[in-house]
Amino acid sequence: MLVKYKIPKTLLWVANLFAIFLLIFTAFRLATFIAFRPRGISFTDVIPSFLMGIRYDLRWIAVILLPVVLLSAAPTLSPFYSSRNKKWWTWYLAIITFIVFFFFAAGFGSFSYNRTPLDAGAMNFAEDFSISLKMIWQTYPLIWMLLGLVVAVLFFRWMYHRSHWQVINRTDGKGIVHRRKFFIITGLFFCFLIYGSLTWPPLNRADSFRFNNSFKSYLAINPLQNFTATLRLRNPDYNEKKAREVFPLMADWMDLPNPSVFSYRRETGPRSTSFESRPNIVLVQCESFSMYKSTMSGNPLNASPYFDSLCRQGIFFDHCFSPHFSTARALFAILSGIPDAQLFKFSTRNPLALRQHTIVNGLEDYEKHYFLGGNPEFNNFEGLLKNIRGLQMHTGDYFKAPKVNVWGVSDKDLFLAANEVFRKKDKPFFAYIQTSGNHRPYNKTIPETETDFVRVMLPDEELKKYGFESLDEYNCFRYSDYCFRQFIEAARKEDYFQNTIFVFVGDHGLAGNAEPMYPPVWSEQRLTDEHVPLLFYAPGLLAPQKRTEVVSQIDVLPTLAGMLHQSYVNTTLGRDLLDPAKKNHFAFITNTADRIGIVTNEFYFTRNINSGEEQLSPLQPGPSPYRPEQVDSARKKLALFTTAFYETSKYLLMNNERD
Repeated sequence: MLVKYKIPKTLLWVANLFAIFLLIFTAFRLATFIAFRPRGISFTDVIPSFLMGIRYDLRWIAVILLPVVLLSAAPTLSPFYSSRNKKWWTWYLAIITFIVFFFFAAGFGSFSYNRTPLDAGAMNFAEDFSISLKMIWQTYPLIWMLLGLVVAVLFFRWMYHRSHWQVINRTDGKGIVHRRKFFIITGLFFCFLIYGSLTWPPLNRADSFRFNNSFKSYLAINPLQNFTATLRLRNPDYNEKKAREVFPLMADWMDLPNPSVFSYRRETGPRSTSFESRPNIVLVQCESFSMYKSTMSGNPLNASPYFDSLCRQGIFFDHCFSPHFSTARALFAILSGIPDAQLFKFSTRNPLALRQHTIVNGLEDYEKHYFLGGNPEFNNFEGLLKNIRGLQMHTGDYFKAPKVNVWGVSDKDLFLAANEVFRKKDKPFFAYIQTSGNHRPYNKTIPETETDFVRVMLPDEELKKYGFESLDEYNCFRYSDYCFRQFIEAARKEDYFQNTIFVFVGDHGLAGNAEPMYPPVWSEQRLTDEHVPLLFYAPGLLAPQKRTEVVSQIDVLPTLAGMLHQSYVNTTLGRDLLDPAKKNHFAFITNTADRIGIVTNEFYFTRNINSGEEQLSPLQPGPSPYRPEQVDSARKKLALFTTAFYETSKYLLMNNERD
């Protein structure tokens, strides 16, 4: 039909290419739906997402093909002018196809790991390219993946050649003239597709968040659009005026001593129950320690029986939440007392946010140590740790044990090496131990020489039912518990043990099915990403308690400082969890790159910062026990506080410089 109307050959070829690329983009979205569809969502439910997604896809297809149209307006640059031109244009398309497939593969990986689309946050790992590449190499069959990608690209290059030949075969002898007006019309049409809308403003990322469901929104936007749109959001952003406006609300919620003065700085004297024995402190940041996967949650797979026994002997908080999903963000939150609310870039990677006041510096006459089995340059942990004066680093090549994977030595060797340091100390010390074993590559985490630890076998169906993605992950979780046992049993034999407070806190959780243990909101709203155990363990000092109120990682250091018989200065948002006067149990969460919210004992409130969509979910199982007016009151109150906490966190990231 197009030949009948004397359409130039180049544009006939472009029409064929247009159809091929639309097929590629649609196939990716369909594969994403099939692979990651949440329970309860049917294909009919996501048809609006597919229709919205086509608009984004048409934009990128137009971007890809517009150079062919514009340059071919000059006949000598047309792919039908010479064999050489055809070769160059098909290689251009092959390279573009490789880039598209690369982003699709990365997008598929992001969905697999984070249940979110690829965004500019991936640049956090690109900045540690060598370490990230090693992790990918050790986790996935990278050679086969790249080979498959190359084969796919070569196949599509052959299709472009074949399509070119078909156009020639259909048009030879038809007398089709190279009319420039057709190229101008096509170029204008492609510009309209790039604009993406019939009205102002043009199609943008926020349009995908019109749906009242995260998965539907994520399905609509393709990885190319989401990645490029979020690149500009990696720059620090705060508004001091807004932070000052919400300060009275924050001061009331946090019970600050002087709500009339815009300052979070307060000096707190020792509590009557504080310890005069100047106890040592060992703070362990536990990699990927998901509460719902643990024995403490009631998970019948019993992956952490030893840690469960420790929890019954210490002060255990079973509703602790990390402010964000990331190891680097956890380190930042714990040390600074500020949720890392810079959404698409780790604040450890932001030079303007690195200088942070930390309560650790107030531990007078304490030696200070940091232990990590691998490289502290990853995500610039080292840059943040420089805020601790006199910190002694024990990382990477410090350890004599062999490295088990890209993350360094095993957690067992990490703990035992730390114990060797502690046993020789004759003065108080503060130690930060950061584990990394319970992490991909799961199949290379347990040393081959480990003979005491026994792997177990379970059916895949049972593993997935209770939240584990694979047998390797399950055994890695069990191996973490084994390493905790090795550490504590070794420490018990040493003199320092009786006067030491051990703190264990998960750095973040992992998405997965928590419904056998918790109400559906945990899985549906991804509280599993941030729900972690928090334990203060000191058999000679602390009486056992099980605490069920909602708390946060940012509360860890103020709570520890409150146990010591000395004053301390707190300049940010964390609170002493053992202070009898503490009110309002809450944790601020930036659950994904697009949602902020507050968890309380009764509710989980979230707001999508793009669409403004709000959701309030009761946390109790079964029918809601609250009257409509109670729910409405809670929604309004938590909406205000969520905004206040978000604006305050962004402000403090840039305004909490160390002394």
